[in-house]
Amino acid sequence: MINVPVHTLNDGTRFAALGLGTWPLGDAEAERAVTEALGLGYRLVDTATNYRNEAGVGLGVARSGVPREEVVVTTKLPGRHHGYEETLASFEESRRRLGLDYVDLYLIHWPLPRVDKYVDSWRAMIKLREDGLVRSIGVSNFTREHIERLEKETGVLPSVNQIELHPHFPQEELRAFHTAKGIVTESWSPLGRRSDLMEDPVVAGIAEAHGVTPGQVVLRWHTQLGAVPIPKSSDPARQRANLDVFGFELDPDQLAAIADREHRRQGGDPETHEEF
Repeated sequence: MINVPVHTLNDGTRFAALGLGTWPLGDAEAERAVTEALGLGYRLVDTATNYRNEAGVGLGVARSGVPREEVVVTTKLPGRHHGYEETLASFEESRRRLGLDYVDLYLIHWPLPRVDKYVDSWRAMIKLREDGLVRSIGVSNFTREHIERLEKETGVLPSVNQIELHPHFPQEELRAFHTAKGIVTESWSPLGRRSDLMEDPVVAGIAEAHGVTPGQVVLRWHTQLGAVPIPKSSDPARQRANLDVFGFELDPDQLAAIADREHRRQGGDPETHEEF
């Protein structure tokens, strides 16, 4: 089993330095993937209401044989449930589908500024944490301005902000803001989906130098930045390779070379993207 380093979140909870993404797996595939991954040493699993696989993820956790308290299960509030009471109700639906007494990390999936209810949802999430139903609360796809508003209006900062992050979109300014505020950066699309990153000759050359794969190089780039990547895989061999990135280290020139490319966003812009 591979041992994974951990971060300590700003609320004192522990958070693995690399996790398993589950989108777009269905329930049956998610159950198998989570069971296999936990057996390999993964201790962080990511899902969301809108992934429609919370039941499968929950079954995978239950059937893995890994003690529940060792696994950090993350799920997310969908846009259609923004609002104080709506968030509380949506959380209970997620908890029921997952089959868990509590959720380790609950995130607002997108801020939806036009709807302008994310602060109300944040207040509900604070209550869920105070009631012991959630261990940690955070956000996904939030900008600096969105986070500053949460802090100004509630006094509570997120523990995590899960954002699009990969060598084509390294988000230096937002990561620096997170560091200053004690927020852990979590990377979705860490391998740059729909890009040629895995065939890039610079990445391939670094991989050859270390005797690893291009994917392992990119995931190691994330972890050395202090970010937590959550690559999706349902293949046990790929899961193992994705997790096995802590036995080598990239030097500063290699870190710089990996991100020395055209920067472009692949997902939605948090200021305008709406996902309900």
